[in-house]
Amino acid sequence: MNVTDVVLPACAAAALVVFAVRLAREPRRLGNAVWLGVALLLTGLWLLRAALHLEWLTPILVGVLAVVAVIVAVVLPGALIVNGVGMVRREGRSLQNLLSFLLGVGILVLEGLFFAPLGRWGSALVATAAVLACYFGFLFASLLGYSILYGRLRRRTGFDAIIVLGCGLAGDRVTPLLAARLDRAIRLYEREPAPPLLVVSGGRGPGETVSEAEAMDDYLRARGIPEDRIRREDRATTTEENLEFSADLLGGARPQRVLAVTSNYHVFRTAVECRRLGLPFDAAGAPTARYFLPSALLREFAALILHYRRTTIAACAVIIGGGLGLAIFA
Repeated sequence: MNVTDVVLPACAAAALVVFAVRLAREPRRLGNAVWLGVALLLTGLWLLRAALHLEWLTPILVGVLAVVAVIVAVVLPGALIVNGVGMVRREGRSLQNLLSFLLGVGILVLEGLFFAPLGRWGSALVATAAVLACYFGFLFASLLGYSILYGRLRRRTGFDAIIVLGCGLAGDRVTPLLAARLDRAIRLYEREPAPPLLVVSGGRGPGETVSEAEAMDDYLRARGIPEDRIRREDRATTTEENLEFSADLLGGARPQRVLAVTSNYHVFRTAVECRRLGLPFDAAGAPTARYFLPSALLREFAALILHYRRTTIAACAVIIGGGLGLAIFA
């Protein structure tokens, strides 16, 4: 028996155990996503290696891997570019709306550089950029997978208060994105046997004629929520302030079972922020338009990476240093 046949499953099992322990202790940790990704990657490599020992299965695996390579190399960047164009047409021209377009173009450019005669140093830089792309791609896939898992782990009922995070208005009108959050909060409110408090959180931003909290309050009361069950928090301009100011509004007799409602792409970052602030809050997501999701997910990923910038800088330094070292000594 090859040593790899023992090491791979042992490492996969160890990673799964670490993930399970961390998940049981605190599900709102970013590191949980990384451990889940490592566990799934090692398990996949182990299963692939085991399958390659079966001669009849080898051609099928080669075909599957070829299809996956085409999807990653051609279909994915093409879809990102198309989505980016759609975002600009629907939401306007801004950097955040161009994220998916820029990423798609970047992937195609990086792939094209592999076939260009760049010399020793140029090839080393391209290879290093490819490793960095794989690193961030792994992190993104891990976070996406864990975010989906986290959304299914939270408790479903028994909340004393529900905080609805604002996300901008159109003048004085609630946008479809914000309406989805409010509708989700209403459904959760109606599910509870004892009606919880509804805290609407959001200040007044550029181009808005009223605060987000005021518009959200009007929206809820128009749909039958009693005025005495609504609390306004009208100062917040960031997710951190949404959570902090809403917690302060709940006062010293703060309910212990609190749920923050946001959009589905924003759930895990909200949960991570709650943990960072020392708030025992959970988070739930509302549906988002499909065309909006790629750019929104990329923004959330960038925000989480910047939040843990020391780790990100250290990982990038190791990868770049390794690439330069290979170019020098190869």
